[in-house]
Amino acid sequence: MTTTVRNEPGRASQPERVRIWDPLLRGFHWLLAGLVVANWLLGKFGPNDMSLHFVLGYAILALLVFRVIWGFIGPEPARFSSFIRGPGAIRDYLRHMFSRQPSNWPGHNPLGALAVIAMLLALFWQVGTGLISDPEDFINVGPLAGAVGSDIATKAPGWHEAGSNVILLLVLLHIGVILFYRIWKNEDLIRPMLNGWKWVRRR
Repeated sequence: MTTTVRNEPGRASQPERVRIWDPLLRGFHWLLAGLVVANWLLGKFGPNDMSLHFVLGYAILALLVFRVIWGFIGPEPARFSSFIRGPGAIRDYLRHMFSRQPSNWPGHNPLGALAVIAMLLALFWQVGTGLISDPEDFINVGPLAGAVGSDIATKAPGWHEAGSNVILLLVLLHIGVILFYRIWKNEDLIRPMLNGWKWVRRR
């Protein structure tokens, strides 16, 4: 996909407004956010029968599979190869992270890339442990619990609970970083994920 650039009049030395996030990636982001919040609430406060929790879990798994595929065949900003960086890039980004000016990074910055991978791994863990869980209540047994043996299946609910806490921490960290960029660096990270356009500096 060719990136479209809109140069603002009289702002040749300023960042360029670029179409970064494609519609499918934006839809994935918001749908996943909604499903994760809903399923977290169901897991913590929902009814004893977790049938809806399982259904939403399957939907989350489908979205995760899509994101992995899109990370290889999607538009360039969505590809893992475009934003996963090594320790040197992370160190260089950290040096300037707390300066009071927008980073104008073209896509996920090196730290954001780590957050993306961490969230994907945490959600895959959560789905996986849910599929093999046997809470011994004869109601909410995962469809793959019988394939892993009773020792693992009965431990999986504890792993699933721990995973939910990790996901909560990652979500709170994500929200905190968005607020940090908006308040401290005067950079809006929400609107680009709504309309696809972002101010970026060419690197």
